[in-house]
Amino acid sequence: MSIRGLAEKSGLAINTLSLIENGKSSPSVSTLQQLAVALEVPLTAFFETEAPQLAIMYTKTDQRPRATFDHGILEDLGAGSIIQAVEPFVITLEPSAGSGPQEIVHTGYEFVYCLEGSILYTIEGQTYLLVPGDSLLFEAHLPHRWQNLGPGNSQSVLVIYPTSDRSGLRDRHLS
Repeated sequence: MSIRGLAEKSGLAINTLSLIENGKSSPSVSTLQQLAVALEVPLTAFFETEAPQLAIMYTKTDQRPRATFDHGILEDLGAGSIIQAVEPFVITLEPSAGSGPQEIVHTGYEFVYCLEGSILYTIEGQTYLLVPGDSLLFEAHLPHRWQNLGPGNSQSVLVIYPTSDRSGLRDRHLS
């Protein structure tokens, strides 16, 4: 696929794609989501390794597959597992960083648990400020977005529960 074709399919500017391709810009989570949807691959394809799929996953903290994006890190807690009923991640955000300017809408459910800092979730226009120990569980078809409001990094566990049609849920959420 040409860069022009990817730009048309993803809705992203050719200049943006060129900067990402040449390592001169780090894509936001929403940009990664748009690219994953356009390429019809899971978001984790941008950082997954070709490890065999396992029925039991034990991953040391320093061995998690990681993807960096503008002002944050996404760590896949289930990479390589044959268990795909849930998709668990750890998301670390720098101050003011978030999911991007566009609201996220997809099938399935989401569970988020704040580990550190403060994270503002906006779901269907209603806001929820999560501090360590707080959690949210919601239907992911409701328009939502999130942002670190604190002066330091925030960290949360995000678990996406795909519905039976598995219609690119992870990709749409984390691009």
